[in-house]
Amino acid sequence: MKTLDQIASELAGYDPQALSADMVNSFLAKLVEPVTEVEELGIFEVLGRVLAADIISPISVPPHDNSAMDGFAFDGAQLTVGAPLTLKVIGTALAGKAWTGSVQRGECVKIMTGAIMPTGLNTVAPQELTTTADDQITIPANVLQAGDNRRHLGEDLMQGQPAMRQGERLTPAALGLVASLGIATVPVLRRLKVAYFSTGDEILSLGEPPREGAVYDSNRYTVFGLLTRLGCQVIDLGVVRDQPAALEAAFVQAAAQADAIITSGGVSVGEADYTKAMMKQLGDVAFWKIAMRPGRPMAVGRILNRQGTKPTLLFGLPGNPVAVMVTFLAFVRPALLRMMGCTAATPPLLKARSLEAIRKKPGRTEYQRGIVSSAPDGSLQVATTGNQGSGVLSSMVRANGLIVLPHAQGNVAAGDEISVMMFDGAV
Repeated sequence: MKTLDQIASELAGYDPQALSADMVNSFLAKLVEPVTEVEELGIFEVLGRVLAADIISPISVPPHDNSAMDGFAFDGAQLTVGAPLTLKVIGTALAGKAWTGSVQRGECVKIMTGAIMPTGLNTVAPQELTTTADDQITIPANVLQAGDNRRHLGEDLMQGQPAMRQGERLTPAALGLVASLGIATVPVLRRLKVAYFSTGDEILSLGEPPREGAVYDSNRYTVFGLLTRLGCQVIDLGVVRDQPAALEAAFVQAAAQADAIITSGGVSVGEADYTKAMMKQLGDVAFWKIAMRPGRPMAVGRILNRQGTKPTLLFGLPGNPVAVMVTFLAFVRPALLRMMGCTAATPPLLKARSLEAIRKKPGRTEYQRGIVSSAPDGSLQVATTGNQGSGVLSSMVRANGLIVLPHAQGNVAAGDEISVMMFDGAV
């Protein structure tokens, strides 16, 4: 296991006092290690979990050529450009069993969606496109081509091929895919355990009466929501006061129970240094000033349990509510996904046209709260929520994504294309 200094030495231009957002993610990618313990669980229990091994398809899906809709199956070679086609209906093929009759030229079989295509037939005329008279149908000219509306054997998955790969997360669609293969249980990596607490004498817990200079803790609840949405097993250690003994007890308890620890507050310049001093005392920790807005102060490192056997990853986030959420989404969430064994850890960025001019200084990455919508032409457009102060938590409620303005970006003009990180599925 590399020390933080060893990791830093591998990154050209590493400067903890002026760290770019990209370098933070590069550092964390080298720091984190995925969990290795595997569980075999039923499909109803694995939503959001990460596959521990490839799933190889034991069957082909679909297992036979079948009809993609209700209609009439026939040999498409009989179609002639510019001419209608009249066919005699000689039987009905139902889903769930094969129709075993023989079909000659000029004949067809009424067929239901999902029914096996009868031997020699390769095309389905949708019922709504045909006209019927007695036991005959007529297909208008130039509405079909040979092979239309037929699903081929194995066109979704072929027997013996990977259906899903190790490191993929099991989405609702993935649950259906696994079930379609007749598989009842899958191997997944165990759930990540994350402990979190807020620090500060000025923090009020819910139920406490207001007092001058104090604020109610919001960070615990946003972090709880973010971790729960991510699928982690969350360990809430509450609010810890700026007292060395209390902080040491909280870190020791968290390290004994969790794979990662998240704190908020106590890492900024000028704050009481008990939190930073305790982090240094108990582990290998780096304190960063990140070239970003909002955010900037952040601590990262490892803390050992009392036996010195299990390193627990540590993320010390800033205290302002929006800064907590932004640093979590930009840095902590991708790192935790890697710890979960997920191969798709980096959040995708979409492109949208800015509806307004945005002031931006080069030399830092900015994450502005945005409201993304569809333009009349169907493209994406985005506007800011207004006040971008790091304490304006209500703006995160109004926003549905973050406008990501990269390190070298300058001012944005209305109409410029910019990047957005959507909240859906993350927050």
